[in-house]
This record gives sequence, structure tokens and C-alpha cells, in this order.
Amino acid sequence: MPKQTFFQISKEKQDTLIQAAKEEFSRVPLHEASIANIIKSAGIPRGSFYQYFEDKEDLFYYLTNQLIQRNNERFITILKDKNGDIFEAFIELFQLVIKNQRKQEYKNFFKNVFLNMNYKLENKLADHMYENKKKQYQSILSLINRDQLNIKNEEELKQVVKILRSITSQNFVHVFGQDLTNEEALRTYMAQIELLKKGLYKKEY
Repeated sequence: MPKQTFFQISKEKQDTLIQAAKEEFSRVPLHEASIANIIKSAGIPRGSFYQYFEDKEDLFYYLTNQLIQRNNERFITILKDKNGDIFEAFIELFQLVIKNQRKQEYKNFFKNVFLNMNYKLENKLADHMYENKKKQYQSILSLINRDQLNIKNEEELKQVVKILRSITSQNFVHVFGQDLTNEEALRTYMAQIELLKKGLYKKEY
């Protein structure tokens, strides 16, 4: 995450650096991104960059965390509107994200994030999300209508959320990897959600 010195510079300078980073991380995946390109676009010395962030990974995680936070805020709003129906909330969030990813300012950045996801990156993002968004996460759990779910306790509820997040993330990967239309993406996602809702084992088993 940013060093304290980053928050001490003007909002204009912060925005300039963030925009330069978005452009670079939209151009290429994280491992190919160049700090030289970022600082050139932002018009700052290399030394200043390291006063604000540890490295390019640190800056990348900050950007992705901003996206995660915004999506969590949207999800909380949607969950309230859906009276705690977690399935309907995930469906609406999925529709919003695939709609927004068509916008050029988001498209390539989302694409590079999801298509170049690996175990290390996924765990790093998950750790950042949990450590820095605990309050949001607890809000989400408290808003879910548990009466609709076949669960026994809080731990099972957390596993349900984890499963739905995993399915949603994988479907985002398919959207970018296969260049699916919104309709194709939603059809596949809905098919998986419906399987989860009805369960996979026949009752006689």
C-alpha cells in the first residue's frame, strides 16, 4: 500500500500518478509493466516514486484494492436493495461489472488483471482485501438473508460467499479470455448460479 508521503502530496499529483499507472497496467500485464513509463507519464523523478510506493507491485495492489473497495460498496448497496438475497446480489454485480468493462478506461486494465491472475497474485489480493476491508466484509455477512440458505452457522455462510466469489471471478476470466458478449457471459454465469441454488445431489442420495 502507499507510503504516508503519497497522501501528503496534492490530490492533483496523486491523480496524475494513478492515471499514469492505470495506463501502464492497461497497456501490459503487471510483470511487463515499467516504472520508467509510469514516472515519465506522471512527470516525476524515479526517487519520488519510491517515496510513494515500494515497487510497481505495491502500486498495482493499491489500484486493484480501489476497484475491490468500490465493488464491495456496490455489492453492499445491491444486497440491501435485494433484501439480503446473496444470489440476486451477485448476479446484479456481475452484470454491472461486465457492462463497465466494455468502457475503454476499464477494459484493458480488467483484462490484464484477470487473464494474468496466478496463485501468488490471487492470494495477495485476497489478503489485501481481507486485511483492509474487514468492516465491509462483516457488513456483507450481516446483510445476507440466512433464512434463504441451507446453512448451519457463520462458517458455512463464509464458505458460501467464498464459493460465489470464486465462481464470479472465474467467469470474469472467461469474459476476457473468450471475448464473450454480455449476453453469453450472463447465460453461462446464470447456469452455474442455478446449479448452486438447486444443489447437485439428488435427494434420494
